[in-house]
This record gives sequence, structure tokens and C-alpha cells, in this order.
Amino acid sequence: MIYIIITVIVLLIIYSSQKKENKKIVAENRIEIQEHWYTILEENVLFYQKLNEEDRLHFKKRIQSFLNSVEIVAVDFELEDLDILLVAASAIIPVFGFNNWMYPNLKTVIIYPDYFNENLEFAAKSENKIIGGLVGNGMFENKMILSRRALHHGFLNKTDKGNTGIHEFVHLLDKLDGNIDGIPKALIDNENLLQWLDVVHDKMEAINNDDSDIRNYGGTSKEEFFAVACEYFFERPMLLKRKHPKLYQMLQECFSVE
Repeated sequence: MIYIIITVIVLLIIYSSQKKENKKIVAENRIEIQEHWYTILEENVLFYQKLNEEDRLHFKKRIQSFLNSVEIVAVDFELEDLDILLVAASAIIPVFGFNNWMYPNLKTVIIYPDYFNENLEFAAKSENKIIGGLVGNGMFENKMILSRRALHHGFLNKTDKGNTGIHEFVHLLDKLDGNIDGIPKALIDNENLLQWLDVVHDKMEAINNDDSDIRNYGGTSKEEFFAVACEYFFERPMLLKRKHPKLYQMLQECFSVE
């Protein structure tokens, strides 16, 4: 789910109350890479594990730059180093092929302890808690909300072709042209846009006909297909290349991956 429609009054009340909850802010110019972070990345981020030493050093520097430019706020729990690093890794993985590129449309990442519903409720008694992340608009413009549980699951399960953190950061990339519509004009050359739409149409049709290993959520809309396909691309690239070579090739070109 990309957008959430809720009144300005409710947004103000919720966000104001959340800012008063237990939180730890990662603020500009306060972050220095700590030695034990290397171990955390090695143990939890498959993408990082596969990098050579030179690229690992670059990945660490990119993480540091991200954490010095984006505020991370935890709601109702104490933020830990693993939470911080998984958010940063989710951000850097999709843009690792772009030299020192950062997100101009993100200022704050808000982390809830659990999945939440359309009213941003995450308490145990709340109903319909199925949302793992969203990119905000309106009062939440330049903000992202992530479920801590979904964030961790995306990196813990290394075979499911899914990653909530990467999914939401891909939506931000999609939004660079002003719209989250599954047509990433900032990443795809104009001459390849029609080819991209043809691939999307064919793959979505296969998903909705139960004839694809791409996650079903990718069949709901073009924007969700793009984000779901990118999860697959970054989590299981060789499997995607084997099963969906054209899609793999186009995503490879989008993200400047060698």
C-alpha cells in the first residue's frame, strides 16, 4: 500500500503523540561507523556478504552518509543498532549502483514495533494489521513508516524473494518523477519505456493467472509490481535472471548493476 487517506487532524494528533513516545533519533552529523556494525552487516545483510572488500568499504560509507542525512524515529520501543543498519541497508541496496546518490524525497523514517493498519494503529488489540511499510504523502510527505517486524523479516528470510525495506525505498525511487506509478522515468530511458510496460503487462497477467513465482501482490498494480520485482531482483538476482531474463535485464539496466 502506497498512500493512506486520513484526515489532517488525525495525522497531526498521531504524529505529535508518536514523537513523544520512546525514541532515539539518528540526526545529521552525529553518526560514526562503529566497528561492531561490520559484524552486524556481515551476519544480517546478504547483499553486503556478497560484496568484495572494496565494495564493502563503499557500502559502509554510503550507510554513514544516509544516517547523517535521514532521521530515524522508533515508536514504542528502544531503537537498536540492528534496526538502524537494516533501514540504512534497505536504502543503499537499490541505489548502490548510483555513485554517492541519496534520497532527495526522504527526511524521516518512523519505525513501528509491529505491522499496522490504515489508521496507523499497531496495538495488539488493533484489527487489520497487515501493512508492513508505506511512503507518506500530505502531512507525511518526505517520511516513510516501516514495521520493525516486517523490516527484520525481510533480511532474516533470505530465500523468500521479499524485503519490505527495499520495497518501500523502491517506491521512493519511483516517486522521483512525481508519481508512484510503476513507470520509473528517472531510471528508464524514454525509448525503453514502452518495452518496460510490455514486460510489466505480461508479468502481471502471469501473476494473476497463477502462472508466476513473482509474489501475488505484484499483480495488484503497476507500482506494486515494480516494487515487488525489485525485491526479487535484489534478494534473489540469479533466480530472477534464470526465470525472468527480460525482466532481470531491464532491472539491471535501471539500477546500473554489473
